[in-house]
Amino acid sequence: MTQIDPRQNLIESAFSGQSELTEDVSKAVFSVIEDLDKGRLRVASPPASVDGDWTVHAWIKQAVLLYFRLTKNELMDDGVCRFLDKIPPKRDLDGVRVVPPGVARYGSHLEPGVILMPGYVNIGARVGSGSMVDTWATVGSCAQIGANVHLSGGVGIGGVLEPPSAQPVIIEDGAFIGSRCVVVEGVKVGAGAVLGANVILTASTPIIDVTGPEEKRYKGFVPPRSVVIPGVREKKFPAGTYHLPCALIIGQRSAQTDLKTSLNDALRDFEVAV
Repeated sequence: MTQIDPRQNLIESAFSGQSELTEDVSKAVFSVIEDLDKGRLRVASPPASVDGDWTVHAWIKQAVLLYFRLTKNELMDDGVCRFLDKIPPKRDLDGVRVVPPGVARYGSHLEPGVILMPGYVNIGARVGSGSMVDTWATVGSCAQIGANVHLSGGVGIGGVLEPPSAQPVIIEDGAFIGSRCVVVEGVKVGAGAVLGANVILTASTPIIDVTGPEEKRYKGFVPPRSVVIPGVREKKFPAGTYHLPCALIIGQRSAQTDLKTSLNDALRDFEVAV
């Protein structure tokens, strides 16, 4: 049986309004944010088995929300940039390469080997070893980015703080997210999947596998190793027929694809823009 963190009851009670924001609550909240920053805690835990589900720790997201209430805006000057915010930039960057003016916020965790170009990683997010957050890519609050993931230029990974029980955006190990993609509202992109440029995924976006004789539809989930491009579908309204956005699964990454010298070369096999 998993032991409950002693801070959980304090935070849940304060968040629900059943207790005041006492000094003990404040200490609990600040220590949780420190543990997120150091990588000792995470907002969502990966499954223990291939067929398992991610586990969202709502009380940790509650701690993040309480942290905003317990802090106040302060002027911060790091010698290069000046900020006015409640939360300082992250300082613990051992083994992480950060290219100015890339910024990770305190309370996020970047594992050793991460490269952060001039992009942004928000509080509660986690980025796995060997991953790159490319130029002007953003990783929203509590998003979980796996190992060896490439978030290409201008990618927008949405933050999901409320409700606390909601699943954050999850990009699993080895995925490639093409330029200007947007992934929001708790969508999960499976391990090794490839999103071509400009794919937009929300919780309600139809994700349609068109590789077989009959289409197969998903919502909120891209299966592992899928190759995905933007698409449109017809829908009739009283005013006429219009084309609405969707995403199309047009293939699967193969062992041969993985042996290519670069992922860009592999994507050319599917004629996918990146």
